Amino acid sequence: MTSLTIFGKGNMGSAIAGVITAGGASVEHIDNSSTGPALTGDVVVLAVPYPALKDITAQYGDQLAGKIVVDITNPLNFDTFDSLVVPADSCAATELAAALPNSTALKAFNTNFAATLASQSVGSNQTTVLIAGNDAAAKDTLAAAVKTGGADAVDAGSLDRARELEALGFLQLTLAASEKIQWTSRFALVR
Repeated sequence: MTSLTIFGKGNMGSAIAGVITAGGASVEHIDNSSTGPALTGDVVVLAVPYPALKDITAQYGDQLAGKIVVDITNPLNFDTFDSLVVPADSCAATELAAALPNSTALKAFNTNFAATLASQSVGSNQTTVLIAGNDAAAKDTLAAAVKTGGADAVDAGSLDRARELEALGFLQLTLAASEKIQWTSRFALVR
């Protein structure tokens, strides 16, 4: 059984924890007020805003070595909602992988809204978590935890595909912020 440590107790951190615990896995939450706790999870989910990644990697880099680290961020310019704040040829997930060379970085959950994770549905379709990363075993570990919890998971390819996942997340967020879709909506993967 996989154990998870989730940084962040907001909507996304809580929704991810709900899916994972529904499958019987244990979850440890760490929030902004925590100071230096030991990270016990085999998988560490960073359910925080993009700017927080730098501080987390600086403070917990040694503890993250050897762990699967899941980046859920969308590096959106939250002042304007009109662009991503990473270079066009990069993404938050590859920056995270470079900052944590002794960890296995994955990109997942960034194309999901909390409401669709909590309900495990998008309309009449099952919620699907897209997972990108370079380590097949790590992706399988996360996918198994998601599927056991009642959602679906799809391997979206290598960590290079995280850039496209972030672009999709950006589009979805801007549509919701401009009230063109609801925060309970998302793009559904129908197979």
